[in-house]
Amino acid sequence: MRVVVTRPQHSGERTIRRLAQMGHEALSLPLAEPVHHVDEARRALLDTHGAIAITSAEAIRVLATLGSDLAEHLNRTLFAVGKATAKEATDLGFTDIATSEGGGAELAALIPAHAASLANTPLLYLAGHPRAAGFEARLTELQLPFHTVECYRMRDILPREDILRRFFKDARTDALLLYSQQTAQRFFSLPFVQQNPALFAETRFLCLSEAIAAAIPPATRLHVDIADMPDEDRLLALLVSE
Repeated sequence: MRVVVTRPQHSGERTIRRLAQMGHEALSLPLAEPVHHVDEARRALLDTHGAIAITSAEAIRVLATLGSDLAEHLNRTLFAVGKATAKEATDLGFTDIATSEGGGAELAALIPAHAASLANTPLLYLAGHPRAAGFEARLTELQLPFHTVECYRMRDILPREDILRRFFKDARTDALLLYSQQTAQRFFSLPFVQQNPALFAETRFLCLSEAIAAAIPPATRLHVDIADMPDEDRLLALLVSE
């Protein structure tokens, strides 16, 4: 299948390799790029102690830029969403990592079992902007104190017209992968997409969650599939489920 990946460049490269190994033709179409707030991350670590939470591997990449300033924090408990994020944290040197499958809400549900790691201090959540509300909402429901610090933000990328024509007009795209609600909104707000709805009449839109699918315009939802868990393995499994 011909599959378009809308992840940011760094994460998207890993997905492209996985798709190629599965025998698909994979194309990268990043719609946003991260801008790191390194000083905010450094200050947050110095001002806190106890456990850290991340719901995106991008936060790990911010921490990686701290160099030797990170060393004294590598023994802090780290709560991470997903195997890929946990692996990047391990590679960086974190030694006490608790990992959840699913998304932010599932990670929050994991934390009460590790209450001792909070050390009677609010959990430090190193987050991005924009982000899904699930993790923070679930922490609030569980009455777990936390402090959110935005250590990166995603900046929109407007793909060139010739790239969009090559991906969607010169040849049919069988599937497009959507990993966040914001990415779905960015894609369907592109003038090229709005002006050429017929090009997407047969395209399958594969979504990591129901919230992402809800961002797809109703007229385009005829070929929407949603992973049964917000995990890339489950998302890619949809490619062979038809």
